[in-house]
Order: sequence, then structure tokens, then C-alpha cells
Amino acid sequence: MIFAQQEDKVVPFSHEHQYSHKRYLDLLKQDFLQRYANPPVREPKTVDDFDTVATLGFGAFGTVLLVRDKSTFEYYAMKALEKANVIKKKNVKQLLQEKKILESVSFPFVLNLENSFKDNVYVFLITPHLAGGEMFSILKKLGNLSEPLSQFYAAQMVLALEYLHHCSIVHRDIKPENIFLNESGYITLGDFGFCKIIRSRTWTICGTPEYIAPEIILSKGYTFSVDWWSLGILIYEMIAGYPPFYSSDTMKMYEKILGGSFKSPECMTPTCKSLVKSLLDVDPMKRYGSLKAGVYDIKKHAWFIDIDWHTVLHQKMFPPFIPVKKNFSDSGLSDVKLKKAPECLFAREFSNF
Repeated sequence: MIFAQQEDKVVPFSHEHQYSHKRYLDLLKQDFLQRYANPPVREPKTVDDFDTVATLGFGAFGTVLLVRDKSTFEYYAMKALEKANVIKKKNVKQLLQEKKILESVSFPFVLNLENSFKDNVYVFLITPHLAGGEMFSILKKLGNLSEPLSQFYAAQMVLALEYLHHCSIVHRDIKPENIFLNESGYITLGDFGFCKIIRSRTWTICGTPEYIAPEIILSKGYTFSVDWWSLGILIYEMIAGYPPFYSSDTMKMYEKILGGSFKSPECMTPTCKSLVKSLLDVDPMKRYGSLKAGVYDIKKHAWFIDIDWHTVLHQKMFPPFIPVKKNFSDSGLSDVKLKKAPECLFAREFSNF
């Protein structure tokens, strides 16, 4: 047994636990690589196999609909992406990458792909329906979250990112809008539109301004450290109710991010301030999650002293908050009628979908 000194508290951390969890992650990575090399064969579906129940939201390329499978009566989220929009924004390659990653991942707190298909106008991604809605909606309603609830969500995010990074996947768009709650109160990280498999470094500028890491802004190349930065922003926003770096002027906001100075709210405990500060280090080489101990610097931090990682992973911890299922008949979003076309559009560009 080793002990980590954090904020005048001694946190026990077992070498055996680290080893067994590493073996578990290695098995999951092997499963991911097998699925990535040989995508699972799924039952062929078309849009006509689903009834549209409600509109869940609108994205950059299309619409997300709540649908019900006519044969199984199970509910799903159906992302309908208009091919013309994907072509216009030069996003075909990224979409194919997103699809391939989503159909290959398998982890409790990470969204997975149930099915995919296309018609003359759209490509469709079918994912589980998460009835608790977005974390963003809960934050908007409550203003901010209690520290125990924030710890509960943050712990799941740590495990999700640990899994993704072990599979060489960087997410690059962690924010409350992309975190969803299921009926039981656990979370799922979704929207893999900016995800990428990286072997060393990557240079693409992408993400949400409030959550973007300094190394992305500087265009000097970056690695998985950008997701740990975003986790720091997320923890701060959950507790404070607003992100640490904000300005209506994006360039001024980037200056604040590069400067790295921020004020912590009075409601934030000293141990939480300590962790957030370690995650929001502008130097990615000094940032928690990127040091020699990797994710274990985060897991053994005093802020997580009451978290039993095994219990959270296997969803045996009673959630501090149970979301109320939405009434989708009163979603406030107008119904969307999908377009039709007599012939297949962009058949060559989407031949691999």
C-alpha cells in the first residue's frame, strides 16, 4: 500500500488496485482495437423502421430525434446528418472517424453506436436514448451543483477519459452540453464529433472556446492533456455555475486562458481549488493527468478521498441526484420533417458509411 499526501490528508492507494485496473483497461483496449479493425455486423435498418416521437435538438450538421424501433418498441436517439451540410463543411472524414470510434467503444460512461444507415439525403447514427437529458440543462435549472454531486459526475468523467486515452482516443469537446444523464442518474459522455485517434501529437484547432486548452490556441501541437484541461473547466463550472475564463470577446477570452489566472468562488472547498488548479496548469507538461503517474494523480487527490472508484465504475453507488424524465410531448422544439430526394445524393463521398 502506498500513501499520497494531499492537503493534510493521507489518501491510501493500492498498487494491486492499479495493476488490476490496468489489466481491465488493457482488455477493453484489446476489445476496442478488434472492433475498430473489424466493425460489428448489425441488423440492417432504414429510417422507415423507426417512429419519430420528438425532436431532441439541433446540431451543426442536422437534427437529433427521439425515435422508437417499430419491431422492438425500444427508444433511441437518432442523429440525422444531411449529407450536403457535411460536404459543405468538409467534415466527411471526421464523420467517418466518429462513426468508427462510436461503434468500437464499450465503456459504462461513454456513448456507443447501436446502428447506422443512410438514405438519399441523410446519414443516420442511432445511439441509446438517455432519458435524463443534458448536464447543461440541469446546470441551467439549478444554477450550480453541490460539491458531492460534482464529485460524483467528475469521477465518472475521469474514468471515461482514462478509458478513451488508453484506447488512444482524444475527445476534444468536453462540456456540459455533451454529457448526458440516464434514468438512474449516472452520466454518459457523448458527441464525438471532434474525437480523434492519436499516436503522438495533433495540431487541429477545434473545441468550444470556453473549454479550449492553451496548447490548442497556440497551435504548437497537443496530446491527451487537452481533455484534462477541459475536465478542470467542467469541475469549476459545475460548482461555480460559470466557466473560469469568460469574455464576450473570444480573443480576450483566449488571452485569459493563455494567462491561466482565475478566481475560485467562495463556495469551492480548498481541496477542490487544489485539484482545479492542478488541472488548469497552462503548461501541459505540468498538468495533472499528464505527469509520470498519469491519471492516478487525479484519482488519489484529496478531493476524491470519499470516492470508491470500483463502486462508481460498476455503478453500485447511489447517485446523489435522480433526474426527472422529460415530457417530450412538450419539448418546445418544433417537429422536423426529414427531406426526401428521388436519387441518392453524394453516393461516392459516403460510399464507406
